[in-house]
Amino acid sequence: MASKLLALRSVINKPLNGILGQLPQCLNTVYNLKNFSTTSAVSLNFFNKLPAEKLWKSVTSVSNAGAKKGRGKGAGRIRTRDLNRGQMIGVGKINMLWPGLSAPVIRGKELLKQQRLPDDPERMEKLIKLRDSMTKFRRFKLSPIERGWSGSRMPGRSTGPPDPVGDEEFTGFDTKVLQLRSLLIMKGTLGRTRNYQAVVVTGNGQGLAGFGIGRSKEAPAALRKAKNRAGKKLMDFEVCDGHTVFHDFFTAFGKTKLYVQKKNKGYGLSCHRAIKEICEAIGIKDLRAKLEGSNNLQHIVKAFFIGLLQQRTHQQLAEEKKLHLVEYRAENEEYPTVVASPSYVRTKEEIPKDETLDFSQYVMNDRIILRRKKFPRFYETMPHYEIYLKKYEKYRNHEKIRLNLKTEYGEVKSFLNDKYPEPKEEKEA
Repeated sequence: MASKLLALRSVINKPLNGILGQLPQCLNTVYNLKNFSTTSAVSLNFFNKLPAEKLWKSVTSVSNAGAKKGRGKGAGRIRTRDLNRGQMIGVGKINMLWPGLSAPVIRGKELLKQQRLPDDPERMEKLIKLRDSMTKFRRFKLSPIERGWSGSRMPGRSTGPPDPVGDEEFTGFDTKVLQLRSLLIMKGTLGRTRNYQAVVVTGNGQGLAGFGIGRSKEAPAALRKAKNRAGKKLMDFEVCDGHTVFHDFFTAFGKTKLYVQKKNKGYGLSCHRAIKEICEAIGIKDLRAKLEGSNNLQHIVKAFFIGLLQQRTHQQLAEEKKLHLVEYRAENEEYPTVVASPSYVRTKEEIPKDETLDFSQYVMNDRIILRRKKFPRFYETMPHYEIYLKKYEKYRNHEKIRLNLKTEYGEVKSFLNDKYPEPKEEKEA
């Protein structure tokens, strides 16, 4: 509270000590009180200089310079407390009845008087509980199905189908957010402005998919723009056997390199999380992708879409080489199966000596996936490991043989068992 100073202006010409000495004689003297004046003293207290809004802002916000350095990332959780909430005028720690303030002056025909009421012991506890409820930060919880790649952040979350275009609706489509980031753009007239950029992919899971990039000053508007652009730029992809790509392929965009491999049914998606979302939007279920070079997300998306567009069917590959396309599978005991045949087949004399005939090498454009050198385990260089190998050499491969015998014959038995059968033990009744 600002204190008040009482200034005496030309009331008494005599000194104060003289007045005190002559006090009994001056009791009957009447002084002119019009010459008294009150002036407020200058308060140097920090909390009296600024209003409550600015004081709360200094606690709950971060300066622009501090935000650039990464300070105050959790400042949004601190909220302003309304210290007046739950309090009434005239009601304080001491419970008093104030006529005209906390109660009417006249109640019926009775004139109320100031009086003290019984204290409320739970008053302060209620006020503290009310203030704490204003400041507690409640995290927005999502169900496990709705969660993205990392909690409640947008990347990896679904935003529904694109908006209808005219009478056409995107039934069966779903959109996944791949990237949502804020961009600071410096302009000469407007200064530093903040925009949001979103990258999304949409598809129906049946070979129809597309991606879009949107920018706006607000994050929801950027997501909506990207989603609608993706719906307008759909591409049709043919899925081999309904679960994978037609062949291995190499693709690149900028400094990003992708090596995609065809896999058998049940393998799953072993790849970058953005490629996984694209595959689910298209309808690809089994695939392996190795990423080399830059991990720029937009480059990864563009490179993968380029690779899918450039892949060729088995018949197209056979027509290109003018040779039969033959497939070998372990489940068929490596028996050759002709997958596609061209309209005209070249003879052996027509094939140049330096032509690439290896299928995987041809579709990969003579590229090879980088395989890191495998170093021996720490115990393989020690002398006791050699002793272990010599000791268990006679038992080597026994577990595999037992497993094969159980698979073929249903039990572990010798190859001479058919010629010299072992007597079966009779079970006691």
